[in-house]
Amino acid sequence: MADAIPDKPVLEGLEQKWGPRWEEKGTYRFDRDSATRENIFSIDTPPPTASGSLHIGHVFSYTHTDVVARYQRMRGRTVFYPMGWDDNGLPTERRVQNYYGVRCDPTLPYDPDFTPPFEGGDNKSSKAADQLPISRRNFVELCERLTVEDEKQFEDLWRKLGLSVDWSQTYRTISPEAQATAQRAFLRNLERGEAYQADAPTLWDVTFRTAVAQAELEDKEQPGAYHRLAFHGPEGDIHIETTRPELLPACVALVAHPDDERYQALFGTTVRTPLFDVEVPVVAHHLAQKDKGSGIAMICTFGDLTDVIWWRELDLPNRAIIGFDGRVVSEAPDAITSEAGREAYAQLAGKTVFSAKKTIVELLQASGEMIGEAKAITHPVKFFEKGDKPLEIVSTRQWYITNGGRDEALRDALVALGKDIDWHPDFMRVRYENWVNGLNGDWLISRQRFFGVPIPVWYPLDGDGNPVFDSPIVPSEAQLPVDPSSDAAPGFEESQRGVPGGFIGEIDVMDTWATSSLTPQLAGGWETDPELFNLVFPYDLRPQGQDIIRTWLFSTALRSHLEHDGVAPWKHAAISGFIVDPDRKKMSKSKGNVVTPAGMLDDHGSDAVRYWAASSRLGTDAAFDPQNPKQIKIGRRLAIKVLNASKFAYSYELPGGEHDITNPLDRDVLAELDRVIATATTAFDEFDHARALETTEQFFWTFCDDYLELVKERAYGASTPEGQASAVLTLRAAVDTMLRLLAPFLPFATEEVWSWTHESSIHAAAWPAPRSSEAPTGILPTVSAALIGIRRAKTDAKASQKTPVTSATIVAPEGQLSLLRLAADDLKAVGRIAELSFVAGEELAVTDIVLEEQVS
Repeated sequence: MADAIPDKPVLEGLEQKWGPRWEEKGTYRFDRDSATRENIFSIDTPPPTASGSLHIGHVFSYTHTDVVARYQRMRGRTVFYPMGWDDNGLPTERRVQNYYGVRCDPTLPYDPDFTPPFEGGDNKSSKAADQLPISRRNFVELCERLTVEDEKQFEDLWRKLGLSVDWSQTYRTISPEAQATAQRAFLRNLERGEAYQADAPTLWDVTFRTAVAQAELEDKEQPGAYHRLAFHGPEGDIHIETTRPELLPACVALVAHPDDERYQALFGTTVRTPLFDVEVPVVAHHLAQKDKGSGIAMICTFGDLTDVIWWRELDLPNRAIIGFDGRVVSEAPDAITSEAGREAYAQLAGKTVFSAKKTIVELLQASGEMIGEAKAITHPVKFFEKGDKPLEIVSTRQWYITNGGRDEALRDALVALGKDIDWHPDFMRVRYENWVNGLNGDWLISRQRFFGVPIPVWYPLDGDGNPVFDSPIVPSEAQLPVDPSSDAAPGFEESQRGVPGGFIGEIDVMDTWATSSLTPQLAGGWETDPELFNLVFPYDLRPQGQDIIRTWLFSTALRSHLEHDGVAPWKHAAISGFIVDPDRKKMSKSKGNVVTPAGMLDDHGSDAVRYWAASSRLGTDAAFDPQNPKQIKIGRRLAIKVLNASKFAYSYELPGGEHDITNPLDRDVLAELDRVIATATTAFDEFDHARALETTEQFFWTFCDDYLELVKERAYGASTPEGQASAVLTLRAAVDTMLRLLAPFLPFATEEVWSWTHESSIHAAAWPAPRSSEAPTGILPTVSAALIGIRRAKTDAKASQKTPVTSATIVAPEGQLSLLRLAADDLKAVGRIAELSFVAGEELAVTDIVLEEQVS
């Protein structure tokens, strides 16, 4: 039974009214029984990180996805639209540390009765030393507890926003099922030779004591200084300039560009380092910059990523001196043999990088081997995107997955795979290709963290108790998921852990992207539900933000290429832009300018916020001023108008008998609306939701401001029954169509109005199709222009719009006059004009308007 039309329809409370009804009726439930691969529209939805709170950028991009899902559902597609939670990884660990005041110490035993020191605090200023150390298992349990609570809050907000996801398809990236999926994919990578471990220079965050992948880097401008140092050659001193003098003990060579005439005579010779008196070669490499500093640089192991390239390509020794804690290691490199050199090194040992730099500068100044004073500069320094100290490069044993960074054939295949995807907007493809072509190493996936998917390998121990890393022990896929830190290796007893001839388990976990890169597999039941996976894969759409093309999009494409024989995981990639503040700065948590959406939804209503988000095209940044959210206010006005104008249109009664739409103005309105339908449909099919909204909205306001005014007297019965019926039928047909056109954008207001005349949901209704093949004749825009002229004439005369008019003349070109005459009765009624004349002229104008004299 349809709902009664309220006396005063309002937006307030519609979210609370319709959200539960949609859930109860299964409005957005994936209908698997009727699904075929041909009629499914599957979406690989971004799983938000469940740590903390959602921000306005989430609302922005997820609304873009939802309008597409709603459109496709109305087009008759069976929409597979799951929601995931990316709940493992560093952000979750940091939140747990701050929330409960704890930190993980894997050497501690499990305490089954553990209670955290407090609960609910931000604790952001406390240091790790002030946090209570607890066992890994206790820590993971707290992570599990908090993410479940965060996910409930996230789901509540998504429901309030009106996301039409199927909540029965929700998954978590840390669930046992997700862990088994990630471990299965890793084991297959390992079997095919795509996963491997290696001792190699690794970007390392000294705060979090973890390796960092290339995709997690962020450049930050930092103060620094150039120090001019004298290396000693057979023909005199060679001056280099460096910002890292503390790495002088790790120097393994000097390098200059092969075309630099200043140094060509030195290539193949050696020089001796200041302070430490170590003999190092002078080499040539094309990455050396002739115009930087003195044009010749020292290669250290390792100051930056260029050092790594030089070290690898020039086959240089490794003399790394920075430890995992960011301090200079106690043992001097073997190359330092002089007593003075070892004494100098002893003064650096154990110091932080900052303190070591200060000390070595003092030593160099005292020895006279630093020329002049340091020259202050600012320069980009690499940070972990979630860290607050510069990264160091240390040598560690880590797990990698091949990604094309060291394999030209794979790189070319991944670029080609990107061309198999339709990108919206298309220029985002270039960002993907630039990332792939710029990779300089394989994907480092191991992390020295605690709350993540364990890497499913163990290592045998030899007779002396040393691990044999080259012979890892792996489980069968049937045993997954496993945790090598607590599960015994296949073929061993737990009592053999850590003893000679026994085993040890891998304690590292996978990078969170190593799990998130498998969202198509996680949501689609890869290997656990083959029927579902074959229905949804490859997915139709991957929607996401542009900032994670290099991480989430690329890594998902890589895993699909490796596991599914070069198949792209989706047909389309829809990339949203950024949200920027009024100063055009990107909004992000790190910049402290993020706006949380809960208050906005309460203050303005979900439809208004959705309107703001949907008004921006894909790939376009949107400015947002929380103090003056103009676009949100416009959206609220539109949603309110949908309620009120629809109520007004439905208030007219249809005369009895059989009737049709016969009036030329009415027919033209519907012909114009047919054109809107065609434009909006094409726009949606091209993933241009903003154009669909803009086109529909423009017509809606013309309909409300002009057509409703023009026909209201006729619809009340001021004309013939045929004329009245034509107007009422047109009003109902137009409202019915416009509601469906606006439903993807304003789901609550349109559902409310639809319920007044329908028993089923508008979101299960068919997308409108053109009513006929009639082309618009131009009556509506011509009559609208005349109506504007009549209104202006009354305004110029300082009269009310309700003031009767004795006579008026409309001047217009002959072609327009013929159209105006067809709507003369409606014009007279709306303008309260007793006598209306038409005169041919060059431009449409209302002239000679005579207002009826008012009796005072």
